[in-house]
Amino acid sequence: MFCALPISSLFPFLYFMIRDFHIAKREEDIGSYAGYVGSAYMLGRALTSVFWGIVADRYGRKPVIIIGTFTVVVFNTLFGLSINFWMAVITRFLLGSLNGLLGPIKAYAAEIFREEYQALGMSTISTAWGIGLIIGPALGGFLAQPAEKYPAIFSKDSIFGRFPYFLPCLCISLFSLVVAIGSFWLPETLHIHDSEMPPQDSYKTLEAASDAKEESESNPKENLFKNWPLMSSIIIYCIFALHDMAYSEIFSLWAVSPRKFGGLSYSTADVGEVLSFSGFGLLVFQLFLYPLVAKYFGPIITARVAGVLSILLLASYPYIAMLSGITLSVVINFASMMKNALSISIITGLFILQNNAVDQRQRGAANGLAMTGMSFFKALGPAGGGALFSWAQKRLDASFLPGNQVVFFVLNVIEAIGLLLTFKPFLVERQNR
Repeated sequence: MFCALPISSLFPFLYFMIRDFHIAKREEDIGSYAGYVGSAYMLGRALTSVFWGIVADRYGRKPVIIIGTFTVVVFNTLFGLSINFWMAVITRFLLGSLNGLLGPIKAYAAEIFREEYQALGMSTISTAWGIGLIIGPALGGFLAQPAEKYPAIFSKDSIFGRFPYFLPCLCISLFSLVVAIGSFWLPETLHIHDSEMPPQDSYKTLEAASDAKEESESNPKENLFKNWPLMSSIIIYCIFALHDMAYSEIFSLWAVSPRKFGGLSYSTADVGEVLSFSGFGLLVFQLFLYPLVAKYFGPIITARVAGVLSILLLASYPYIAMLSGITLSVVINFASMMKNALSISIITGLFILQNNAVDQRQRGAANGLAMTGMSFFKALGPAGGGALFSWAQKRLDASFLPGNQVVFFVLNVIEAIGLLLTFKPFLVERQNR
């Protein structure tokens, strides 16, 4: 969860942070500078994800996890203490570059759970990530500028008054410190996992480790780029990652935009309530429902059904804006919860396909490769989504797909492309060896 917190926590206050740096000559330029800060993290992660995956395959998952957690502690704190635009960009870039966590954590989950429980393991990661994307904006929205919001508690002369965006970053860093310390007690899973062996049988576990070592020495590693089951799942993963990141950006903008522009005229508190409800629903779905669904239908069919339902749901969003009062609250909460659950179902299924497409000794590198592609596409999501939303508000009187209708239409086109690619001959599952 804490992997997602540094990504999502800054969006509620990033606009005001850039404004306070006084680097933008015009108010219209603030969004562009904010985009640079937002993309710096993803760019750094894209450039180093493969490296951290290789390190995880060679030296173990645990060292990479520990390094990544301490990276959040240091550089997220420094980001909150940024005194100018370039310090903010550099700290975000270094935070992304040195935080190679998500790929090794996915490999770790695939190895620590036996084969029949992998859907539960991957859904746990997806749920934690989704909850982080919900808690993060709440922390950023409620804890930024505390001297202005809570003057009885925080003085303008205190460190939180001089650095108004430090408090949410500090809270995330303290949480990461607790996780970093706890990571020292994690068991290492590299070369000791065998899904067929009971975890309590230590002799067989050691024997499996010896066999894995001999196998890795006798068989050369496969070229990941020639592994089409892996590459096809990564490409689809990148498309859905672009869609999800653009949707997250657009949903927040759409919810707070005025009614005259087709929005909901929600306050930040209203948006926080919707996202919190979505997070609770997502947690219940991923822990109790998704493993059962994936067990009976498999990850691919589950992802396809989720993609179709997601398209139908997004098509209804422009009409949801016509509602008001309690009806709007009920419908938008349900729609947001369903959209997040459907998105996570797709991503979780692709996680499973990626880890099943390679041998254990290449899982770190494979997940690093997936993280590289995903990070590049996610870097495009906020900028592209924001630009699309801004353009849509300038064509409210268009004869074809006016206003926000074109926004959700484009999101559905991206979703449909990803959905079509889940069919053969593009997507291929690895045959059991």
